[in-house]
Amino acid sequence: MPRSVPLRRTLAALLLSCALVAGATACGGSDDTSGGTAASASAAADPSVSVSASAEKQRLAKTRFVANAGLAAGATYQWIVKPYRAGTFKKGAEGRRLALVKAGLAGGFAYNRLKAAAENAKGDPLLSKAVAPLTAGIESLKGLGTKLRKGEAGEGDVGAFESVIESIKNAGKDAGAEVKDKVPSTSQLTG
Repeated sequence: MPRSVPLRRTLAALLLSCALVAGATACGGSDDTSGGTAASASAAADPSVSVSASAEKQRLAKTRFVANAGLAAGATYQWIVKPYRAGTFKKGAEGRRLALVKAGLAGGFAYNRLKAAAENAKGDPLLSKAVAPLTAGIESLKGLGTKLRKGEAGEGDVGAFESVIESIKNAGKDAGAEVKDKVPSTSQLTG
């Protein structure tokens, strides 16, 4: 009798495995084209699915815009504007090299996050209209990170960052997506 219990367990496991393999091969595969088409057709025919998916996409677009623009604003203020106003970028200032390296990284990071924010804004019609005129200003920041790192940036360059950030914040506020500064960590700047 003790021998039949392990045999029953083995047989049950074997049958269960076969059922799972047979079920998996029957459910999907590259040859089956009607299942996917029918599912997508029923989803497209149901207007509530597309409306809620569209609303979710718009909500996520605003959320992502706020997050990316907030990181750009925080990096700009913390590592570009604040040290510049404190005189840390001037020749002979204590901590100048480190401040310039951080400013260069922050400039590249802010440019990257602003580009991402502008891309996120395309998911929301109101936000897209508000941010569209600012893309040229964002593009003008492209080389400023390198300029900051080399110590060649001046008042106008720092002002350009401030101006673009303020414009993005105002556009977001007007579209119902208020942007607040969020200072990224040093590891976020480098990675």
